[in-house]
Amino acid sequence: MKPYVDSLRFSTAGSVDDGKSTLIGRLLYDSKSILEDTIAAVGRATTKRGQDGLDLSLLTDGLTAEREQGITIDVAHRYFATPRRRFVIADTPGHEQFTRNMVTGASTSDVAIVLVDASKGILPQTRRHAAVSALLDIPHVLLAVNKMDLVGYSESTFKAIKSDFKGIAAELRIRTLTVIPISALKGDNVVSKAVDGVDNLSWYNGPTLLEFLETVSVDRVRKTNLRFPVQLVSRVKFGPTQEHRGYLGHVESGRIKVGERVVVLPSRETARVLEIITVDGSRKTAGVGDAITVTLDRQIDLSRGDVIVEATGMPQITDRIRANVCWLGNAPLEVSRRYLIKHLTRAVRATIERVETHYDIETLKATRGAETLRTNDIGELVIRTSQPLIVDPYWANHATGSFIIIDEATNATVAAGTVLSEPELDGGYV
Repeated sequence: MKPYVDSLRFSTAGSVDDGKSTLIGRLLYDSKSILEDTIAAVGRATTKRGQDGLDLSLLTDGLTAEREQGITIDVAHRYFATPRRRFVIADTPGHEQFTRNMVTGASTSDVAIVLVDASKGILPQTRRHAAVSALLDIPHVLLAVNKMDLVGYSESTFKAIKSDFKGIAAELRIRTLTVIPISALKGDNVVSKAVDGVDNLSWYNGPTLLEFLETVSVDRVRKTNLRFPVQLVSRVKFGPTQEHRGYLGHVESGRIKVGERVVVLPSRETARVLEIITVDGSRKTAGVGDAITVTLDRQIDLSRGDVIVEATGMPQITDRIRANVCWLGNAPLEVSRRYLIKHLTRAVRATIERVETHYDIETLKATRGAETLRTNDIGELVIRTSQPLIVDPYWANHATGSFIIIDEATNATVAAGTVLSEPELDGGYV
């Protein structure tokens, strides 16, 4: 789906009972994004539980198992809009058992909201969620210090939690951090600063949580170079007799322009862009997310999996990568076993040469010498592929710097990875 200029994707994560579902319910309810019949149904369910008012968490906890256990298990996507921006929410599970679900939900987010219960402070799961956000290079991390009502809206409690988390963020090299005090249950500082005319957080001078989401800068192009992986090759007619090859795909990063000189990888042949065609007709330029057909001014033997790039800012072409990986499979990683790597529009066979390090997320330390990774483990691998891949480090380009690993026998996705850099042949690293 093509991203809107005025849209923002954000994920939520927190330990069990930190209030993620209530927060999302509050955002949906206070922004008037819930239908009246849905509100009525939630009201009946709340009464059935013997509670007063509306249990806003029921607006998001859709699975029966979630409602019975009081936790979020699955990744649920919610949508709402304000006059300033459209939003896509990935409500991700907080429990360690479902770390893989969090990775899936947060991987495309512009903002990661990490919740912490003000009455409990920073927990091991808080550190895990921060670490996953850092590994995914999410542009903005927002620490929402929730349940401020349980600590009497104490400024000193908020400042202590903020200080503790800033230390974690610095160690993880989180790019941008914002910390906001809220009460999702009461509504303080979520959509409005005051509840029923009372500003319980008068000492706080920053934006409400929604104001932050409405105004935070989102640069989806990320000033990255053109990366246009070819999905399909077709024939495009020009007039009654002339015909060119057309290369179909999505622009993953950067922009492509008519008349621009481009390079085709891995062959490294060059050409100029002759035409850019969409379902709405020809265009002079196309950007991230656009589904287009490109024709070139000379015939080049391209096929699915080839990538059209700019003449400057070239990616790596390599059959050996170093990557951070979150292991998603139920069976542990097996070194030297053959897997499939799905990268852009290509799937190639690969083997894991070695587990370089294993991250202890609770202590934020990397230990060497691990022989495998198990479900929800995060580690650094060296991977050998049967054919060269066209990659960038993930920090430089999310599109070409990410991949999934598939079990050949079951066709199940067993890992999600982000490229770090290319290992040198002598075992060192670039």
